[in-house]
Amino acid sequence: MKVAVAGLWHLGSVTSACVARTGIDTIGIDRDPQVVAKLNAGEPPLFEPGLAELAQQGRQAGKLSFTSDVAAVANADVLWLCYDTPIDDDDRADVDAVIRWSEEFFPHLRDGAVVLVSAQMPVGSVARLERSFAATAHGRRVDFACSPENLRLGRAIGVFLDPGRIIIGVRNDSAREKLAPLLTQFCQNLMWMNIESAEMVKHALNGFLALSVTYTNELASIAERIGANAADIERALRSDPRVGPNAYVKAGPAFAGGTLARDVRFLSSIADQQGLKAPLINSIIASNRAHGQWSLDQLRRELAPLRGKAIAVLGLSYKPGTDAIRRSSSIELVRSLADEGAIVRAYDPAVRSLPGELDTVVTLAKDARDAMRNAAAVVVATEWPEFRELSADDFTQRMAGNLILDPSAFLTSIRNHPDLTVLSIGCAT
Repeated sequence: MKVAVAGLWHLGSVTSACVARTGIDTIGIDRDPQVVAKLNAGEPPLFEPGLAELAQQGRQAGKLSFTSDVAAVANADVLWLCYDTPIDDDDRADVDAVIRWSEEFFPHLRDGAVVLVSAQMPVGSVARLERSFAATAHGRRVDFACSPENLRLGRAIGVFLDPGRIIIGVRNDSAREKLAPLLTQFCQNLMWMNIESAEMVKHALNGFLALSVTYTNELASIAERIGANAADIERALRSDPRVGPNAYVKAGPAFAGGTLARDVRFLSSIADQQGLKAPLINSIIASNRAHGQWSLDQLRRELAPLRGKAIAVLGLSYKPGTDAIRRSSSIELVRSLADEGAIVRAYDPAVRSLPGELDTVVTLAKDARDAMRNAAAVVVATEWPEFRELSADDFTQRMAGNLILDPSAFLTSIRNHPDLTVLSIGCAT
């Protein structure tokens, strides 16, 4: 079997490296020659633990290669579409771009190939690709299928190699027979369904997670005002079998990064197209944006005015285990602080540079302790494990003030220190 992976950003680079790990001949294809050149030099497009090493192993074994030539798909049994769908600042996805990029491969597909779609697109997108291919098939038969991506930044390789279950939507037994040998390399629990159901699964899952996050954070906001503790509420909810121990009921920062928001927007748009009212789904984004102001609101309340105040921000990536900062709530906080005249020093273990407009107004520190030097307040914006190693003395001996914003109560060792004021979401203050 030969597999071609189209799109080599996070999803595609992880997919190609993991498929090659099984011994399957794999070629990764991307429209951007610079992305291809970096991968061939051993540098993935963004940081993911273990990815550079896994891709290098595949290349050294002769099972993995990268190119920008779309014609390289000609010998592939499976074309796995793994484009990271672009989204704008309002969480609206540029689906048309992904469709156009995918269509570039159609003239080169061999008869009998399978196109497996994992790019995040709204339900109906695979049918749209099927119609497009049929218009230029010239007698060739190609099956289409959908397997919604299930990766998590920072843990992507582990999740890909041991997913627990894989959702696959197909039209017929032919596609199922061709895909089963590939997908059982990673999981025996294959959940087969029709294509539209598989497309809808991703929207439903991310929408549910987004709803859980916003609901929990609204509860936490109420808890702060009435003397309740969100951690106690979380503990009680998890103990109820109707909610469960793995539920998304931990109070913390607003969700960021665009992944959840993209599927909420998809669901909202689908409901609108079908003439359906969806007030609950439509309110998720607004609730999340309001909650995203928590750290800034606390700093304003405790330190106003912020102009001239030194603020340390620990963590810039939108979650630990990655260097992705686009749509990061940490970056939005840093930008707002700079706009209000605060003196911002920031540190992140994986981030080495800032967007151009912030580069001149924010100082990147060499480590967490350096960042908090003479700070009036410290914000723990991303839950990097190394921040848990900080002691109370690290804060008291370096800071000018004593205010610590720890939104998700991550720094358990300093929580009750008498010389520090530690604020977390959902804890009465």
